[in-house]
Amino acid sequence: MTATVEGVFGLSQAEREAALLPALTELTEHHRATCEPYDRILGSLGFARGAAFGSVEEVPWLPVRMFKHHVLKSVPDDEVFKVLTSSGTTGAEVSRIYLDKQAAGDQPRYLGRTLQAVLGEKRLPMLMVDTIGIIKNRRSFSARGAGVLGMANFGRQHVYALDENDQPDVEAIKGFLAKHGSEPFLIFGFTFMVWQYLYEVAREHKLDLSNGILIHSGGWKKLIDKAVDNAEFRRAFAADTGLTRIHNYYGMVEQLGTVFVEGPSGNSLYCPDFADIVIRDPETWAEQPVGVPGVIEVVSTVPRSYPGHVLLTEDLGVVHGIDDGDWPGKRFSVLGRLPRAEARGCSDTFSGGTAA
Repeated sequence: MTATVEGVFGLSQAEREAALLPALTELTEHHRATCEPYDRILGSLGFARGAAFGSVEEVPWLPVRMFKHHVLKSVPDDEVFKVLTSSGTTGAEVSRIYLDKQAAGDQPRYLGRTLQAVLGEKRLPMLMVDTIGIIKNRRSFSARGAGVLGMANFGRQHVYALDENDQPDVEAIKGFLAKHGSEPFLIFGFTFMVWQYLYEVAREHKLDLSNGILIHSGGWKKLIDKAVDNAEFRRAFAADTGLTRIHNYYGMVEQLGTVFVEGPSGNSLYCPDFADIVIRDPETWAEQPVGVPGVIEVVSTVPRSYPGHVLLTEDLGVVHGIDDGDWPGKRFSVLGRLPRAEARGCSDTFSGGTAA
């Protein structure tokens, strides 16, 4: 069984879990049969092949860090079409995610259906808050490069806001706005870069971004150091540039194609119908109740070329409510990284021309 992308934010939590459990169980067996290291890991933890699970919470997870230290793939070597690598601090080990052609095609399809919930189906002119150089190597990508290229599919007439030296190209931004600023347009970038290279430029040059729709993700650490949280980010953009349609999203290269999107009213992230999250107690690993922070586990039926369907992240989060927000299912926030966890964020690794 594979996930459907026809519905995106339509399932209640009960409906979601009823649909996810058999799909995750099938995926677990598929990966055990095709990825020997994964099978050994689950066997060492006491999970027998063919095990039945009573809930999504019971399906075994892998720590996301496993992809930094082990080759975990569920396709033969000669069927590997693309290898994605995670972002990380300089000198840090990176995750390697192996895709066959089917998986490489599935990921943008699922991402597209998810983002259409906030973008609509019409492709808009697009301002990329990055440099075109980040997408030069199309076979082996960093997470940042993969994110930029993946998002580029949702726009047209792309203009890159940074020049070849990774500095703001003010004239390019002004030219884009002169041509497209009077109608809806799309903006994409990683959060810290959007703040430093678009917000600060737009404020200084009094640029009007009021018809924009901003999709951004990752890289909050440097902004928190500047006392800029999500609420201040949204407030400042609205007050100084007129931009109010802003959607943060949470995702990672280890589950690329699955993103958790901020709802229209802001402040909460939501799970697409083919995905879910579990918040776990960092000591007992039991599922935390609503309102109690813990470690985020991300669940998705998309990963089939590698065993990434149930992953324990190194991020802290909290579920605010269930079936009581903009869309059905769990609504949640990401609170930050676990203490001593390696800094991970596509734009956290960007500094004056160093690509993640």
